Amino acid sequence: MDKKAQQYWDDFWGEKEQLRLVDAWQFGVDPDGLAQMVIDGEKTTTSSAHARYIAKNWPLPVVGSYSVILNSQDEPVAIIKVIDVKIMPMNEVSAEHMRDEGDCGLDGEDWWPIHEKFFTELLAEIGMVFSEDILVICERFELVHAKGRHIDHGKAKAGGLRH
Repeated sequence: MDKKAQQYWDDFWGEKEQLRLVDAWQFGVDPDGLAQMVIDGEKTTTSSAHARYIAKNWPLPVVGSYSVILNSQDEPVAIIKVIDVKIMPMNEVSAEHMRDEGDCGLDGEDWWPIHEKFFTELLAEIGMVFSEDILVICERFELVHAKGRHIDHGKAKAGGLRH
């Protein structure tokens, strides 16, 4: 995590004991637009290519972990908490998950072409070829904090950055 994201995380927790399951990242296709959709409550899921996590030796997301969401300038804008993780073939991803990604049409109808293109490019970077049954990590998350405003779900009770 870079210095700005770490400072945001530290400020959010204040004097309370911090959880250690945290990462900082930005959404791939449109970091600013997708981060704003999270803040606005329009995006509550995301999908990642499992093979990329394996190739990059990244830890897989786990329920209860937190992420600092970055904008396109790598500035922290929100904190989310993972509430569900499923790994499944892409052709088995549910319509509900597709819809809840927020950027794929009201019924998620644009999810497949958007993700096929995105995963094809990502997989090519690691020498793999896209297929409709590649493993996909499907995460469901909740917004815990948006920079500049407090989101109270009655769950995370951290100090700092209260507005």
